[in-house]
Amino acid sequence: MKYHFQPRLLPALTALLCAALFVRLGLWQQHKAEAKQTLQAQLDSHMKEAPVALPDTIADAEAWRYRNVRVRGSYETHYQILLDNQVDDERAGYHVVTPLHIEGTERRILVDRGWIPAPVLHSDIPVIETPGEPLEITGNLWLPSDKIYTLESPTPAAGWQKVWQNMDMKRYRQAVPFELHPLVIRLAPDSDAGGFTRNWPRPAERMEMNWGYAYQWYGFAVAAIAIWLFLSFRKVEA
Repeated sequence: MKYHFQPRLLPALTALLCAALFVRLGLWQQHKAEAKQTLQAQLDSHMKEAPVALPDTIADAEAWRYRNVRVRGSYETHYQILLDNQVDDERAGYHVVTPLHIEGTERRILVDRGWIPAPVLHSDIPVIETPGEPLEITGNLWLPSDKIYTLESPTPAAGWQKVWQNMDMKRYRQAVPFELHPLVIRLAPDSDAGGFTRNWPRPAERMEMNWGYAYQWYGFAVAAIAIWLFLSFRKVEA
């Protein structure tokens, strides 16, 4: 009994298409992991730097990502929001994001003051204590993603919406009547400027999961070709 390699067109095309799709999905996960690693290296580098004064304007937000800054101003709670679905130590809660009126200007910048636990009834809005006097804020600049997927209405029906599902900067800037910097200050852990729990997320968190998915998709690509090769050999009687 002999075996001859006798590939057929349709199975060959199917195997190649599947392998190409799996490789593409693997590359997508690999690129996500590499992007996280790049951001993590950027954050680690800037965290070693001393805070610098926040400039009057920021034309290139990306160039200021993760920079340590300091600025003086007063919190304004009317346009404060709570970011929902935030987890700390496996507990559900919110991040408190408050606009800071920068001293001597008409410009504001959002300050993420940290995490608070959610009430037992999620429909209850927690009461937030906020300092009323001018403060010096120090922290790390966060550039929220502009890739937002949400079912929230962009224009709340009545009044200011206090709980948001995402930090949608475009939506926020359209909703408020003042000039706003394009980044958010994540309050430094050692700052006493009205902060809460501040275990800030790291860009490289769950990066291993992306690598695991990438290897899995690459494995599927190899398996698709291997199965096609196996099925393409046929027995031929001598």
